[in-house]
Amino acid sequence: MRTSSAARQPPARPQPLVEVLTILDCPNRDGAISLAERVCDHLDSAAEVRVIDIADQPAAEQARFLGSPTIRVDGRDIEPGAERHEEYVHACRLYQVGHSLRGLPDEDWLRQALRTAEARP
Repeated sequence: MRTSSAARQPPARPQPLVEVLTILDCPNRDGAISLAERVCDHLDSAAEVRVIDIADQPAAEQARFLGSPTIRVDGRDIEPGAERHEEYVHACRLYQVGHSLRGLPDEDWLRQALRTAEARP
């Protein structure tokens, strides 16, 4: 008995989820969304990009929100070492990138996070 080609294919891996968490008046909101979409396109990733607006301080605490914008891949903040932070705020976020502070995370952090997520079984 022959099996169909669909039956012989390995099970599909779930696509990564890229979350862009922001506050509505964040000056870097649109830039963070564009960054996420651009990196996903550049890597030909099947990742879903989801924008989540954090409404207030209680929502920031519940979401473990480190400030706006925050980008997570499969629930993990893309900034190296971010898991050590425990202050959750409904405010803007700055990133130490090289020797300067920036309003957006480093593009390479997102690339690495996506590659890692896509390599997981």
